[in-house]
Amino acid sequence: MRVPISWLRDYVSFDLPLVEVAERIAVASAEVERIVTRGVPDTGGNLGCFVVGRVVEAVKHPNADRLQLCRVDTGDAEHRQIVCGAWNFGAGATVCVAVPGAVLPGGQTLERATLRGEVSDGMILAEDELELGTDHAGIIVLDDGPEPGTPLGDVLPITDCILEVEVTGNRPDLLSIYGFAREVAALVDCELAPPPGAEPPRVGERPIAIEVDDFAGCPRYIGRLFEDVEIGPSPLWLRARLDAAGVRAISNVVDVTNYVMLTFGSPLHAFDFDRLDGGRVGVRRARSGEHLVTLDDTRRALNESDLLITDASRAVALAGIMGGLDSEVADSTRTVLLEAANFEPYGILRSSLRLGLRSEGSNRWEKGVDPYAAELAATLATELIVELTGARYVGHSDVHDRLPPRPTVTYRPSLSDCLTGLKIPQQQQRAILERLGFDVAVPADADSGWSVTTPTWRARDVTREVDIVEEVARVHGLEKIPFTLPARRQMFGQLTQEQRLRRLVEDVMVGAGFSEAYTWSLVGRDANPDALRLPTPLSAEHAMLRTTLVEGLIDAARRNLDAGNERVALFEIARVYLPTGEPLPEERWRLGAIVEGGYGRAKGAVEAVHAALKLEPAIIRAVEPFLHPGKAAQVDSGWLGELHPTLLPGVWGIFELDLATLFAGVPERTHYVDMITYPAVLQDLAFIVGEDMLAGDLLAVVREAAGDALAEARVFDVYRGDPVPEGRKSLAVHVAFRSPDRTLSDSDARVIRERIVGALADRLGAELRSSDES
Repeated sequence: MRVPISWLRDYVSFDLPLVEVAERIAVASAEVERIVTRGVPDTGGNLGCFVVGRVVEAVKHPNADRLQLCRVDTGDAEHRQIVCGAWNFGAGATVCVAVPGAVLPGGQTLERATLRGEVSDGMILAEDELELGTDHAGIIVLDDGPEPGTPLGDVLPITDCILEVEVTGNRPDLLSIYGFAREVAALVDCELAPPPGAEPPRVGERPIAIEVDDFAGCPRYIGRLFEDVEIGPSPLWLRARLDAAGVRAISNVVDVTNYVMLTFGSPLHAFDFDRLDGGRVGVRRARSGEHLVTLDDTRRALNESDLLITDASRAVALAGIMGGLDSEVADSTRTVLLEAANFEPYGILRSSLRLGLRSEGSNRWEKGVDPYAAELAATLATELIVELTGARYVGHSDVHDRLPPRPTVTYRPSLSDCLTGLKIPQQQQRAILERLGFDVAVPADADSGWSVTTPTWRARDVTREVDIVEEVARVHGLEKIPFTLPARRQMFGQLTQEQRLRRLVEDVMVGAGFSEAYTWSLVGRDANPDALRLPTPLSAEHAMLRTTLVEGLIDAARRNLDAGNERVALFEIARVYLPTGEPLPEERWRLGAIVEGGYGRAKGAVEAVHAALKLEPAIIRAVEPFLHPGKAAQVDSGWLGELHPTLLPGVWGIFELDLATLFAGVPERTHYVDMITYPAVLQDLAFIVGEDMLAGDLLAVVREAAGDALAEARVFDVYRGDPVPEGRKSLAVHVAFRSPDRTLSDSDARVIRERIVGALADRLGAELRSSDES
């Protein structure tokens, strides 16, 4: 959305610097991408070099057939001689003049020059030379009125600033200049002008036959009829405003519809009424096999979900998206039907996406236009059409079902303090809400809450008490909210067990040297062939819902490598979407990680997570297509291993764990376990086992044999070579024995150790190589 400040100031007057206003908007309302300055540079008195001039004489240049030699009155003691290449004016024309010393919008400084032997003491200006438009075919000819020497800035917006704003989908009211003015007035507490537009008198009662078959798709349809319309170019002020807002000028009638859409955010459409069969207008869904040629000269196949505007025999427009070619306003048009309607957003969005057809109108409809804005839009458009085309306003019809009521919310002002941590006086809260257009009724019993009625332009997104709190807080100043938890915690829900465990896992991963990554939920490829695909993806890279975090993490690691980063270690806790055979997938929280350095670093992180959750990972050998052969393993909640070298340069460890499965094994701690009073007996045992023996299998037997006396068991070394026989290896195990009620003696520890040695020999054929007792 482009917001020209000169246009904005028609509706709201503010004294703050524009940068400060933009900062308030960015914090409270919408992202301000940048402030653009266009037109004549407003520096060092430069605006004084641009004045109104009147052509006293215009004759052919004596030495050039395509140039005029003009004498121009610019309010100085003597007339200026100016050479001009345009021929769309003559003596008596009021024009725009830049005198020597003027700095033009492109940065060029104008100097007195000699052209084909004649002095040119200035420049008569065209639209594009002032950045008021794109026309360079002729110079600007002003209406009579301004006297020669009048500063041009008093007549035209020759210098302006434009806010380029990214409006979020829940704020369609900001997709209009007046809506933006309303927001600025509330944020900086200044006066808002009444909505523009005055209803001209109707000079006839020509009937308009309008039939709405689908009030769910079209809650309201206003039609207005104009006769004796003269189609032509719009005046400069209108073309300049459209150009500043990023809209191309076409003709006076079409420009009015665009101008009013930008003013109120309610799109309009104009039909050549004489080209509507039977002089009738209908609103209905498309029929099977129906087609429409839209304004872009494209024949479009319709289906039964598309909402149409029709005449007596055919479709003439895609409602809310684009008009039809056969009913467009042309130079020959003399009778115009103006449409000011309201359309249901979701149907417009579906049709727009299916047809691949986007417009300024559909962009607004799909977000939800205020149904009550249609009347304001019709009034302003009527005034401008009569004024700019000389038309006679001869007919009006307003067909609607019940328009949606304004939501009313019971609001407790004390809730704002509790949720935000701010102390905002109730009177100030009420003033903020009223500036935003809310109606506030305070009952005699204030403890029962205020009755707050939402304005029509916010009825879609302000429906709950907490939404009212947000409105108060953002206008008061979100930057003022303290970085502390609110004091009255009893008003808020606590973290669930799953949330606490997820945060614990995040802390463990960060402590292990990993950085958190955020990757796309939509991917271009997935290991699961049944992954859900979008019917109309935005791109091939975002075509399906991921069933694993692998692809996103690999892409993130690759981007880090390309950026020259070293020792990359990334993790992500996010949802995957598993196909179920139903329209909706099963959503599962997963922990995924990728780390430079291979299997060992990934295994260490998995073990650290399990240790923090008081779990013992049961790691067994496995095979995964995207992992290095022989360096892949499974755990109870997922898998880990070394990434296959064809997927990413270097040696990378990677794993993915299903958090619901992982957390299901977390033991409940209902009593204190004494870990200090009675010291542990520590021993290191080395066993000779077969080459294929898994460390996890050996540890499982150790735990079972030791029983409750075992406090810890882990493999800390693997050895191959003399004196270990070929085809076998040595696994060194560190064990700790502890009793909760006494200090274990050496004989106690020896009994436990012998149980372990015997069990390993009987079940796994393990042979005790050595032991270190402490």
